Amino acid sequence: MASTLLLATAALPAINQARELVAERAMAVLGGWALLNLLVSGYFIARTDARTMPHHFHLMNVGWNVVNLLLAVVGLLRANPYGVGNLTLADSLTAQFNFEKLLVLNLGLDVAYLCIGSWLQARAATDSKPVRLLGFGRSLWLQGGFLLLFDSGLYLLYHRFAAQLLQLVG
Repeated sequence: MASTLLLATAALPAINQARELVAERAMAVLGGWALLNLLVSGYFIARTDARTMPHHFHLMNVGWNVVNLLLAVVGLLRANPYGVGNLTLADSLTAQFNFEKLLVLNLGLDVAYLCIGSWLQARAATDSKPVRLLGFGRSLWLQGGFLLLFDSGLYLLYHRFAAQLLQLVG
């Protein structure tokens, strides 16, 4: 019993640090995606006719990725991989499952973005300004598709720490 408690005491800070590093790196990936989109779409906004679908596609990408960049910066600033060593097992489990719940919520939103993009594409067939709806819909497909892959991959990477934490409980 004492050796199990000693093992748990030694393993918990390492698990917490690894967990926080995964989240921090994920925010760096999101920030990189946002910067790439801002550069590429920012470049093309000025070089496309405002009455065309590509212009609206790039316009939506810029707006979308301003938000992504803000989220990534906040996530990077809040990340503290070397300051989580003193978390208790209960606090670690709470942090783990709260982040997992956030990722599951994000996955639902990602699917909604894809559905809204499809709805905009369908709606364009009957709209007086179809190029805007087509551009916005395609941007939602791109951004929602990336976020679906990003959030599902992050969930799979992050969830492995739940098993490690639960082993320390028993």
